[in-house]
Amino acid sequence: MPKFVLISLGFVFVALGGLGLVLPVMPTTPFLLLAAACFARSSPRFHDWLLNVHLFGPLIRNWQETRSIPKRAKLLAIITIVVVGGSSVLFFIEKTFLKIFVTAILLFHIAFIASIKSTELVELKKDKNR
Repeated sequence: MPKFVLISLGFVFVALGGLGLVLPVMPTTPFLLLAAACFARSSPRFHDWLLNVHLFGPLIRNWQETRSIPKRAKLLAIITIVVVGGSSVLFFIEKTFLKIFVTAILLFHIAFIASIKSTELVELKKDKNR
């Protein structure tokens, strides 16, 4: 794939990940990981920039190295989904079908986040094996 296409996709994924920070039914991490993959294949400069963004650089590095997420980040993500998503379902959605649909999406995201290994457990296992 041409370099400019990968760079463009990388920025689209960063933008979608940014939207995921404020929209409870939209994931953040998968888009940022896709952005990191696009940048890794097309632009070391943009890849380094993404890894050095204070807000999510460490999370991307953890994922690339250990395929894990820190417990605190998992907890914060789940709480945000419950509070913001739950508020949306309770106060802004009127139709029962849509309430059920959005609730199912929120529960799927919670289950997915909960199923990912915690960085602390990965590091603990690494220390035991030394």
